[in-house]
Amino acid sequence: MAVEGNAAVKAIALSPPSIKAIVYGVLACNDQRVLTLDPSDPRDKVLVKLLLGKIKPTLQGKTENLLLSSWNTTVPLCQWQGLKWVFSNNTLLTCTDLSSPQWANLSLYKDPSVHLYSIQLPSAGLAGNLPRELGELSTLRSLYLSVNSLSGNIPLELGYSSSLSEVDFGNNLLNGSLPTSIWNLCDRLISLRLHGNFLTGSLPEPALPNATCKNLQFLDFGHNAFSGNIPEFITRFQGLKELDFGSNMLSGSVPVGIAELSLEKLNLSHNNFSGVLPNFGGSSKFGVEVFEGNSPGLCGPPLRGCNGKSGLSSGAIAGIVIGLMTGVVVLASVLIGYMQGKRRKNGDEEEEEELEEGEEDVETGDGEGKLVLFQGGEHLTLEDVLNATGQVMEKTSYGTVYKAKLADGGTIALRLLREGSCKDRSSCLPMIRQLGRVRHENLIPLRAFYQGKRGEKLLIYDYLPNRSLHDLLHESRAGKPVMNWARRHKIALGIARGLAYLHTGLETPITHGNVRSRNVLVDEFFVARLTEFGLDKIMIPAIADDLVALAKLDGCKAPELQKMKKCNSRTDVYAFGILLLEILLGKKPGKNGRSNDYVDLPSVVKVAVLEETTMEVFDVEVLKGIRSPMEDGLVQALKLAMGCCAPVASIRPTMDEVVKQLEENRPRNRSALYSPAETRSEIVMDVETVNNDVRDKLDCDASPICNVDIHSTGIDCLEAIHD
Repeated sequence: MAVEGNAAVKAIALSPPSIKAIVYGVLACNDQRVLTLDPSDPRDKVLVKLLLGKIKPTLQGKTENLLLSSWNTTVPLCQWQGLKWVFSNNTLLTCTDLSSPQWANLSLYKDPSVHLYSIQLPSAGLAGNLPRELGELSTLRSLYLSVNSLSGNIPLELGYSSSLSEVDFGNNLLNGSLPTSIWNLCDRLISLRLHGNFLTGSLPEPALPNATCKNLQFLDFGHNAFSGNIPEFITRFQGLKELDFGSNMLSGSVPVGIAELSLEKLNLSHNNFSGVLPNFGGSSKFGVEVFEGNSPGLCGPPLRGCNGKSGLSSGAIAGIVIGLMTGVVVLASVLIGYMQGKRRKNGDEEEEEELEEGEEDVETGDGEGKLVLFQGGEHLTLEDVLNATGQVMEKTSYGTVYKAKLADGGTIALRLLREGSCKDRSSCLPMIRQLGRVRHENLIPLRAFYQGKRGEKLLIYDYLPNRSLHDLLHESRAGKPVMNWARRHKIALGIARGLAYLHTGLETPITHGNVRSRNVLVDEFFVARLTEFGLDKIMIPAIADDLVALAKLDGCKAPELQKMKKCNSRTDVYAFGILLLEILLGKKPGKNGRSNDYVDLPSVVKVAVLEETTMEVFDVEVLKGIRSPMEDGLVQALKLAMGCCAPVASIRPTMDEVVKQLEENRPRNRSALYSPAETRSEIVMDVETVNNDVRDKLDCDASPICNVDIHSTGIDCLEAIHD
């Protein structure tokens, strides 16, 4: 959170620099690319040189940025977008009163007592690099540059800043390793957020021994490619409230000191951690989602118990002695139970299979049913599940989904399968166990499976209080997040990665079988997670036929399903193509419930290309902030979607190929540059010119796409787009 208000502004030293600052300055001067400043220049002139001569052009990249165009010596300071200023007496320059002389007249040249306090340019369409000169802004306190397309390394000179305390570079394209100099900010640092970049390597140790970063509260390194162990020095940051190392390639054990921090939020999921988790103060503090997606060897509450051999304490030895004293009674009970079990009918015997690592079978003694637990569900008991209070969330072809409240206050999602819809237990249990082992960031994990004594079946998942992609695209409500192209691209790429993992990332491939926008949940970081994958394989043929009919109504039925009526990876690709068109066009595919009109999205695109109105086919929110549909990957995504929808399955790309193309054609600008009030004509200055450009990009003049019959089932048009 940015520091606001005069009361929050601490004194900014304008006195001579410290020895440490001088040393850092000498190091910086060894790099010939550092801007040379004349010490005799007045401070205001030096700042102008830094901001306009180096920082502005480096941030914006090759193309002029609309927001940064306000950084001009002829423009009053209050109109410099994204900047906040402070006077020498430590009071903030307020720019809310438009009638104030300060708002209209104040400039660096007219009042050299004004100093730069913060740079706040989130979602500003920045496409350049991080300027090394940021470290020379001696009064800069906060630096917010998240959700842009900044690339390159984090400059080591950033650590030379004498006042920087808040840094947010989240959701950019930054790469390389984290410079050691970043910890030079340790004494002042309050927040450091590097979430969602491509940073690699191990986490560097601070140059100063015993650094404690006593003011650091928020450390977010999630969704990068950091490797190695969590260094012990992190455990010295006693002021931390939030710590995120999720979705990296970190390994080793989780340091015991992490559990001793007073953390309010923690994320260590989707890494390669192993060993015994430290005691975090009870199972209710952090749920399984904090640790899921790691090595199967990671154990301890709230995950599965640790069964490995270890040294025994005296208390444990005493417990064993006591246990031996009662062993005869226990053994007798076990033998009786075993003999009773041998009398069960042969069908039940055939159902029981050897459990895979990470699974447990739990069965109550009074015949209430059987609960099979998977990784992350070890904390559940049969009593928890049966006594949970349920609230209906939705009804689907597979059954009813409930939001269930556990007695300890936790929440889970229960999918009660339709009566008679599922194959018998001996047929479906192997597939359910396979689904229970699937772990991927873009797939909602199955935590447990329950079958009651009357044959009722429950699938138990994490409860995610997020909205579906369908709602985000089509629901109108106040406060709904802007669905610009950068966010839609991230969602599409996440869906593609999840499907690719199902198709090629498992020893036994799984098809989703029901890809549509209602089965995609999206979190606050616009990470997509697929639900309902693989469930078609446990259903009886009649239900599978219903799903095919539903796919036709939803406009995502592959042509070959008309005959074979069995989903495979190619039908998943077709459904993904329709979903990608839905993301790009903002239109619901299939039958409209109100008007009964049927919307065939591939035909909508064909008509637009024929009429040279391709730009008109995109959702308006997609176009906001887009300078060039080609450079920002819009046209490539449209072409890819149409290739996925090819009526002949053999010419469709695989999901691995889809992921590769989406990764190679990321949005250059990750956010909207235009306000919602601006019209389509203001976003696209010359629609006809752009349409022609798009038409050229699709190779229309040399392909049958320009002369296609939109009602034809032939492949000429789609082949042209796919190729």
